[in-house]
Amino acid sequence: MTDERPEKPLPELRASDADRERVVERLRDAVAEGRLDMEEFEERLEVAYTSKTYAELEPLTRDLPAPGGHPMPLAAAAPAPRPADGSWASRIGGGGVPASSSAAVAVMSSFQRKGTWTVPPRLDAVAFWGSGDLDLREANFAEREVVINCIAIMGGIQITVPPGVEVDVRGFGFMGAFDQRDTPGPVAPGAPRVVVTGLAFWGGVEVKVKPPKRPKPLGGGPKLRKEL
Repeated sequence: MTDERPEKPLPELRASDADRERVVERLRDAVAEGRLDMEEFEERLEVAYTSKTYAELEPLTRDLPAPGGHPMPLAAAAPAPRPADGSWASRIGGGGVPASSSAAVAVMSSFQRKGTWTVPPRLDAVAFWGSGDLDLREANFAEREVVINCIAIMGGIQITVPPGVEVDVRGFGFMGAFDQRDTPGPVAPGAPRVVVTGLAFWGGVEVKVKPPKRPKPLGGGPKLRKEL
């Protein structure tokens, strides 16, 4: 007798918040690709956020190809571990992680990319009456130079980069703004170049520079003694 196991989760298993969010992200990409109209998107979005099992989530993306044209597996593969040296060379060229979707769309909603993800050569970020958060501090980069094309219409997009990254802001604001308040400082050897372009109409695109988050010490660390 052979030990055959299902390639995807059993339909009756309970779905997690992360499972629901992966489906919602694919639906947003499908709108940007022209595969779904807004009425279909809103109907599926409501079902996604109220789904409790995999059986309820699976039909929402059954007729949608995954980025690259292959059927979309519901359960995403775990990202490959990042090399311990932390050098930029280990983070450019994909870093062992498949390139993320080339579009991020928020229509009266929000999108977020943070943690370990791969910035594609060109990322189209759209916020219409919504907001977007692109955190590049722990990201890998598909190429040495990436372009983030932002369209903010009555919405806002925030891009966070670590110190040492070269940033080139070229966007145009019409009753809106492309704002780079922080200075990345000297460009680190081998660091990627991030070009931010697009249009802000009654909206804004803001570029911030922040150092990567430090991992919390195990055990919570020593407690400070309260002075009387």
